[in-house]
Amino acid sequence: MKARLSIALTALMTLGITATPAANFDEQDIEQTQVVAIARPYGGNKFDLLVLEQIQGKQKCWSESGSNPVMIDPLLLNFDFTGICRRATDSNGYSIRLDGRDFGLDYILRIVERNGELYLVGTPRDARRPELVVGRTRGMQTGFMKIILEPGWKFSRRTFQGKSLGHFYFSGKEAEVLAAAGRPPINETTPPPSSGASFRDISGDIYKTEIEKAIALGVVAGFKEDNTFRPENPVTREQFVSMIIEGMGTVTKINLEEIPPGSGSFNDVEATRWSAKKIQWARANGIVAGRANGEFRPTDPITRAELMAILKQAATYLKTQQKQAPDLAQTKTPVNFSDTSGHWAASLITQMSGFCAVASPLNEQGSAFVPNDPARRNYAAAAIVRTLDCVKSTKK
Repeated sequence: MKARLSIALTALMTLGITATPAANFDEQDIEQTQVVAIARPYGGNKFDLLVLEQIQGKQKCWSESGSNPVMIDPLLLNFDFTGICRRATDSNGYSIRLDGRDFGLDYILRIVERNGELYLVGTPRDARRPELVVGRTRGMQTGFMKIILEPGWKFSRRTFQGKSLGHFYFSGKEAEVLAAAGRPPINETTPPPSSGASFRDISGDIYKTEIEKAIALGVVAGFKEDNTFRPENPVTREQFVSMIIEGMGTVTKINLEEIPPGSGSFNDVEATRWSAKKIQWARANGIVAGRANGEFRPTDPITRAELMAILKQAATYLKTQQKQAPDLAQTKTPVNFSDTSGHWAASLITQMSGFCAVASPLNEQGSAFVPNDPARRNYAAAAIVRTLDCVKSTKK
């Protein structure tokens, strides 16, 4: 076994950190042997983080072989793993939690190569904070490698108001992490929490506050490679389904494994696709509909009109689950947009404009909704936050 790098020890010895305030999430323990963190190869010599959980069933989601490193065979890629395996592939599905506090806004989980092995580290957005070493592969080979968690770290699951969410924590305790590194806990003045404007490209965005709230809720994440949010990037149909389901999970329990028999699936969404389970759940529960030819077109940009259609269905579903009347009460005067007359979504766009201004003019200016324009990440995040807030505020 290789010695810990001095840089990792140094970082841990200075561990005095404060979490940026986020949504009021809790956590619950999960069986450690049923979860695995994996360094997944891509693009040549690069690796990203994959987390798998064995839920039930006789078919194994993965197998392990060898040592230093332990190699992983991702068996779930060979069968329909719906209801058998749970998978998380990005920061929407996992984050760091330390001493019962969320650090998802403060640390980016990434995999780096150092001295002949791969390290899973938490890289701080604030340079004054220390790097966290969460796990290592303890060797280097070609293929999928198991990440062995460092002492003091474990897997847990995010919960919200007692409801389990599809989000994994790499959870640790400061004292144990420091003790494992051979140092006692240090009580010292900590750097101030980050402002919440974690991404350098949203400071002047009109939707900045709502973007930050969406991030705090776990609805959407940024791009770890350059610490940006890319607010003007179009959102694809599958990306938006993922975002809205994450948001819905903060209001009511969403179990992606509970799909009514015979609900069917779209013929262009393979079961192994990262978004497949969310799309199937959304279809089964009336949140989304596909094309007449049975396609969903997951990688197509979602239009602003389609955004409203999904948000209306999501709001109706949430209100029903909360035992509210399913109608969307008009909290504001509906907007008479200048460019929606005759459009297939005209009535629902008007309705959503009166529902806490979920539908609003392009860039919050003028009177045009521009229904056929691709929805951008900033507005998509804002529209979800407005929808969730409106559902919560109208609860009797």
